[in-house]
Amino acid sequence: MLDFFTIFSKGGLVLWCFQGVSDSCTGPVNALIRSVLLQERGGNNSFTHEALTLKYKLDNQFELVFVVGFQKILTLTYVDKLIDDVHRLFRDKYRTEIQQQSALSLLNGTFDFQNDFLRLLREAEESSKIRAPTTMKKFEDSEKAKKPVRSMIETRGEKPKEKAKNNKKKGAKKEGSDGPLATSKAVPAEKSGLPVGPENGVELSKEELIRRKREEFIQKHGRGMEKSNKSTKSDAPKEKGKKAPRVWELGGCANKEVLDYSTPTTNGSPEAALSEDINLIRGTGPGGQLQDLDCSSSDDEGAAQNSTKPSATKGTLGGMFGMLKGLVGSKSLSREDMESVLDKMRDHLIAKNVAADIAVQLCESVANKLEGKVMGTFSTVTSTVKQALQESLVQILQPQRRVDMLRDIMDAQRRQRPYVVTFCGVNGVGKSTNLAKISFWLLENGFSVLIAACDTFRAGAVEQLRTHTRRLSALHPPEKHGGRTMVQLFEKGYGKDAAGIAMEAIAFARNQGFDVVLVDTAGRMQDNAPLMTALAKLITVNTPDLVLFVGEALVGNEAVDQLVKFNRALADHSMAQTPRLIDGIVLTKFDTIDDKVGAAISMTYITSKPIVFVGTGQTYCDLRSLNAKAVVAALMKA
Repeated sequence: MLDFFTIFSKGGLVLWCFQGVSDSCTGPVNALIRSVLLQERGGNNSFTHEALTLKYKLDNQFELVFVVGFQKILTLTYVDKLIDDVHRLFRDKYRTEIQQQSALSLLNGTFDFQNDFLRLLREAEESSKIRAPTTMKKFEDSEKAKKPVRSMIETRGEKPKEKAKNNKKKGAKKEGSDGPLATSKAVPAEKSGLPVGPENGVELSKEELIRRKREEFIQKHGRGMEKSNKSTKSDAPKEKGKKAPRVWELGGCANKEVLDYSTPTTNGSPEAALSEDINLIRGTGPGGQLQDLDCSSSDDEGAAQNSTKPSATKGTLGGMFGMLKGLVGSKSLSREDMESVLDKMRDHLIAKNVAADIAVQLCESVANKLEGKVMGTFSTVTSTVKQALQESLVQILQPQRRVDMLRDIMDAQRRQRPYVVTFCGVNGVGKSTNLAKISFWLLENGFSVLIAACDTFRAGAVEQLRTHTRRLSALHPPEKHGGRTMVQLFEKGYGKDAAGIAMEAIAFARNQGFDVVLVDTAGRMQDNAPLMTALAKLITVNTPDLVLFVGEALVGNEAVDQLVKFNRALADHSMAQTPRLIDGIVLTKFDTIDDKVGAAISMTYITSKPIVFVGTGQTYCDLRSLNAKAVVAALMKA
């Protein structure tokens, strides 16, 4: 039983609707439009919303969408056939009204399709009942049953021709002699030194055959190997006595005063002076304003200069034929027209580090978007598919919900509470380093930061954050801010409960008047259930305002696995009724991948969450905001 069936234009005008139940279809259809159609995720023709399964079909020629909804616990085998029949009949019946391509004509048009739809629905239901169940194929009907048993017996390691020859000689031997006489003659054949084998009427086992081949190989090649082994031996006599150790000019010494790297103290407190250069730590560029990500390189500029030079080898006639080659003309695109181009696009995306499953879904979405669409006279299939794919990629990278941390922090200040951000991710992706970069960005914008050291597992994690805090304090000393401490580290050592430390840090920030609390967590693999449970507990107990997943831009298929399992673990191990999942992504090590920027597409596609920050270097100023068009341009570059 169907809940609803609706037909509407891509402009949003509902042309006809069938209601099978009293519930409205507005909510599920709007969810389909927001999550699938507007986000260019049309690779699969089904969508699940709460208790409903929605199947849809796009008519790109007339800009129509056909949607059917039914309960997801039902298995309706006739739905696909029903959508195809309704699509064909509706388009043929109202072709004149639809081809006018104006909203006013669609509004004034009358689409009396109720009786036709009920007839098609009845026919589809009856055809599914009439269809006989498929019977399993019997063994007697198979080709294997017609073969004799002797032909199916194979000796391991024996070639088919040798097997046939052996069978023939076996038969000839049995006809010419008795069994006991043949066996008595077979024994002395090996002792007599005659060549033993099938040609002499003697059968060898597999082990004997291997042993015989090995002996023949050693006899042929053994002498040469012995000579080469003798020649490789060193003729130099061994030195007697122990060899003296070599002394290096820049070698270390065992003087403990030289090896003492501990911080000098004055009256029991460590000195706050920094030996590093402040400018090297800070980096260049405005720290308070995030710049857009630039994916261009020097290779692109050189290629652009070379492309501007005129080519003397190509003639005018060849250039004219090159322009006319591949033109589509005024025709509608089909799957066969786009198949070869989409295969090349899919391989190109995978080569650019896009996950394989995501690349397949993207190409399928583009195919559904372009199938049946009428092309212009001077348009090629390649240019059309490439343009559609670029538009889809830009739409994917533009988030459904934009994360504006500065605005949210100001809103939390008006409520007199700290703004809490939790960082999570796998091991070694740069959580602590990028936490320090974001701290510097917040300090440059005038917000005070409390760093909570909740990584109580990794050795040196607290010391790393302490070093970052000391450097950030040197860049923003209290003297520049009226005696106010702008950055401080809250730590309780190692081996403690991370959720408890985060709770104490938030309470301390509220009492001391800090604007932002940045919670650093331990790196964990997505398959580690105990650590994922601890992370879900930390997020559930402390309810942070923003949960950021830190991932590196070097990964390919692993990005999908990490994000899916992190979200699933947070949902499974959460004690809340509505579990808190990942809100945004921090993409690190972006300066190491050149134009292989596919991880950004994979992460955004699988979570529908925005990439809030992009790490591009080792200094505090190496933090960027994502530029969707620049990433797509680098992704589509050959």
